[in-house]
Amino acid sequence: MADGVEQRLRELGDFIREQRESARLSLRGLSDRAGISNPYLSQIERGLRKPSAEILQQIARGLAISAETLYVRAGILDPRDADGAPPTDLEHAIRAARDLDDREKQLLVDLYRTLRRPGEGVQPGH
Repeated sequence: MADGVEQRLRELGDFIREQRESARLSLRGLSDRAGISNPYLSQIERGLRKPSAEILQQIARGLAISAETLYVRAGILDPRDADGAPPTDLEHAIRAARDLDDREKQLLVDLYRTLRRPGEGVQPGH
């Protein structure tokens, strides 16, 4: 693998491990929740395997985080919105919220992006 790809895989694995540990899940606990084998998950966390989008979705579901977050970290999805702007701190906070499901997170991000576009947001007094 190229150095850039190897680095991205290590960073993705580190991120997954950090999310797993912050959720207080063991490696086996997450592998059971995600429906993937314990050794394969271990290899992903160590940056030795490049998981498919489907596997990332299963891991995200097991961690109760947005699959989009993992897609961006894996380089599958561009982190920029439709206007080419990078995500804001608020968007990252919404995506990290553990008490919202993926649909609710996407609704909030979409609403926020609509409100911050000049001329398209809610006008004061209307």
